[in-house]
Amino acid sequence: MTIFGVALLSACTLIGVFLGDLLGVLLGVKANVGGVGLAMMLLIAARAWLQRSGVLSHGVKLGIEFWGTMYIPIVVAMAAQQNVVAALRGGPLVIVTAVAAVSACFAATALLGRIGRERPTDVHDPAEVERGGDVISGDLIPDVSIKKA
Repeated sequence: MTIFGVALLSACTLIGVFLGDLLGVLLGVKANVGGVGLAMMLLIAARAWLQRSGVLSHGVKLGIEFWGTMYIPIVVAMAAQQNVVAALRGGPLVIVTAVAAVSACFAATALLGRIGRERPTDVHDPAEVERGGDVISGDLIPDVSIKKA
């Protein structure tokens, strides 16, 4: 059921916020440090574990996917609560840290793109590609019983 997906997200959010607050205390900052990000990582891990265990029903998956798509608006709303002007007045270290973080994300994205690149020897069956397009567009329900030899 969809409500179980929402319940899983709630549990991950509570744990993530707690860990973010704990991390803030350990760092000496009076703020939640990465609680929403930790919650989303917990949600991804929980979903992967449930899927591997075979207990991830369609309804639970829908609940998780719905809130997974809400991740960006939630982060934007939480960032709007931060005092950006006061942070920028704190000195050039904030700007250097921001540029370094964005650069690291770009580098990681490029690295992951190169790792995930297909080899030229890999050839896809056109019928398989067409079927995948039908599944993605929703015209065809995926058949999980088909195994690739």
